[in-house]
Amino acid sequence: MKPMTFQAYLDTIKAKTGLVPEDFRLLADDRGLLDAGVTTAQVIAWLKQDFGLGAGHAMAIVSTFHERPNADARLAKQFAGGRARWRSTFDDLVVVLDTHGPVVIAPTDTYVSLLNGSAKFAIVAMTADRLDVGIKLKSAPVTPRFESAGSWNSMVTHRVRVSDPAEVDTELLGWLRRAYDAA
Repeated sequence: MKPMTFQAYLDTIKAKTGLVPEDFRLLADDRGLLDAGVTTAQVIAWLKQDFGLGAGHAMAIVSTFHERPNADARLAKQFAGGRARWRSTFDDLVVVLDTHGPVVIAPTDTYVSLLNGSAKFAIVAMTADRLDVGIKLKSAPVTPRFESAGSWNSMVTHRVRVSDPAEVDTELLGWLRRAYDAA
């Protein structure tokens, strides 16, 4: 059995109740369930009692009540301070990759995922001194440049440490394109 995606939870809830997360937010706000001091357990109890939702579906709704930084804000945070020097290199990399096929950028709090549709094929993390490119390409051997990702990030198989923008070269782009195609 495949695990249920977050969107599948929301779709099931809408089919059962006719309501979308914003509807639940408005109803919860009207009942004072978004006020300080209200526990998650109280909100879940309300969702179970009034809408017949199970615990997992109720938690999915509760999670939509919390503010999340948007992708632009997360991306800006990735390139703050000393890491700002890598922004144009990253932007150029994405533009070049996008000519091979559409690339979805999904920033987290610690790195930026690069996706082919919803499938991750690479990640990029920055420090002031280095751009780390993680590549998900199980079939490729480890080389001195394309080292094993190891414990750095378990979502990818290889890691390339880029200390100069010129190192984002044809070889690295080729690996990324292969990973894109394999995703």
